[in-house]
Amino acid sequence: MFSLLTTSPNTVIMEGWVCVYTSIQLHKVEMIRGILDENGITAIVVNKQDSVYLIGEIELFVSYDDAFNANQIINSNEKSE
Repeated sequence: MFSLLTTSPNTVIMEGWVCVYTSIQLHKVEMIRGILDENGITAIVVNKQDSVYLIGEIELFVSYDDAFNANQIINSNEKSE
C-alpha cells in the first residue's frame, strides 16, 4: 500500500512511488501501463487532466524499487516506435 504526502496545496506525492511517464493522451499512458504489467511491474495511473478542457497531464507511477526497470522498458518501447 502507499501513503500520500502533501508538500503544498496542489502537490501530492505518493511515498515509495516514482513518476516514470507523463502524457496528455490517456491511451499512451494505458499502453505503457499494460507493457509494464506484462513485465511484472505494477503501475498506477494518476489523471490530473481537467475533465472539461483536458488541460494537464496523466502520470504513471511505479514503486521506487521498480523505477529503473520501468524506465528501461519505456525507453526501449519508445525507440521501437
